[in-house]
Amino acid sequence: MTKSCFSKCRLGRIMGWLQIVLGGLVIIVSISTLSRFYSAGFFLQNEDICRQFYSSNVNLYQGVDMGALTARVNEVLDKMESLQEKLESTLKLKQMDKNISKFLEEEVIRPLYAAHIALRQIRLPRMEVNQQMKEDPLINSFVVEEIRKYITPKENRLGKMNIFGTERVYNSIGHACAAMKEELEEYMDYDVGSYCKDDWTLGQKLMVRGCDPLPRRRCLTRASKLYLRPYPINESLWRLPDGRNVRWSNYQCRNFECLSSKNPKRGYTKCTGCFEMEKEKLKWVGNYSSLPIDFMIVDVLAIKPGEMRVGLDFGVGTGTFAARMREQNVTVVSTAFNLGAPFSEMIALRGLIPLYTTLNQRLPLFDNTMDIIHTTGLMDGWIDLQLLDFILFDWDRVLRPGGLLWIDRFFCKRKDLDDYMYMFLQFRYKKHKWAIASKSKDEVFLSALLEKPPRSL
Repeated sequence: MTKSCFSKCRLGRIMGWLQIVLGGLVIIVSISTLSRFYSAGFFLQNEDICRQFYSSNVNLYQGVDMGALTARVNEVLDKMESLQEKLESTLKLKQMDKNISKFLEEEVIRPLYAAHIALRQIRLPRMEVNQQMKEDPLINSFVVEEIRKYITPKENRLGKMNIFGTERVYNSIGHACAAMKEELEEYMDYDVGSYCKDDWTLGQKLMVRGCDPLPRRRCLTRASKLYLRPYPINESLWRLPDGRNVRWSNYQCRNFECLSSKNPKRGYTKCTGCFEMEKEKLKWVGNYSSLPIDFMIVDVLAIKPGEMRVGLDFGVGTGTFAARMREQNVTVVSTAFNLGAPFSEMIALRGLIPLYTTLNQRLPLFDNTMDIIHTTGLMDGWIDLQLLDFILFDWDRVLRPGGLLWIDRFFCKRKDLDDYMYMFLQFRYKKHKWAIASKSKDEVFLSALLEKPPRSL
């Protein structure tokens, strides 16, 4: 009994001393912590020291695209998780599957390698000479290596300035490309040096939705297998081209004859009859129309004799306006977009220049360089007023003083006519021709020939 009591007392002393030691350690740690807070200036309310204390890690991540970084890591983790599930299900069915090695190679090993590469491709910010973080825009938004190589700035060789006065070249893509990541990666997924996929429709879809300009590609464009020599220029302007010079795989029709306005399954609705040369020959000449909204080319050129040399035809068509102007020794570039039919190919096969562009993009022309801008069939009453405002200001930029703006058969709702008239007249151009005619009960046509005034500022 005495021995048991002695043991309990001894154990109690040990526990007491242990508590005293632990308590002392707690006091020492507390004093040490308080001294660090005191040295950091917390008790003295030193704002500069506090700011430095709290912002030390913020500067470290300044310039890092944390959103893209997080999205990429999550994407890779999702891939690895799905691969793990595939492995587990494969192991369960191992005895039943005779091609297990092939399956592991194509469905597991290669995707695992791709996920590994994607994780390694996360671009960390680099330090510049001034010790500031700098990251290439959009670089972490894409996985496909060709896109990353394209948008990465290209340093000049030998560290010298290039002809443009810059140290590097930036390849540009449209800002909406980041919102169409899957489509763009599909477009840029090819073998370098091999033939491109016949996917121009995917590229056009990207352009229409704001991914414009598209990145360049390092693959070989496909052409028609039966491409023949085009007709000479004295024949090609008013002769239907040979259909074997067009790749028809992405069109409903398979030849130019199928594109006739009489065919309800022609695949396009804009510019009906543009592929019928007999109808196209009548436009802008002779007895083309008795309506006041239809101006003749000869009458327009007579307003500024000898001054019209180069111009732009901004619309949907097959180049007939440019062909008529060529006959008057005026060089006109035609905008073209393949809206269900080979408009670009048709213009080129006629011996004219197609400019493959959208409404989204600034015109690739310098200021005050065009003698005439003609527009028809594209911008009608569907267009947003603010978008039209940006486009008109861009046209004003490239049109030279004394140049002509020809608005041809613009139509809109009758109730919206005043809004559109204001848009066209806001630049205070000189009116040479101005005509309005009814299109239907609720719609009207507007045609105008306006001259840009001189601005000697």
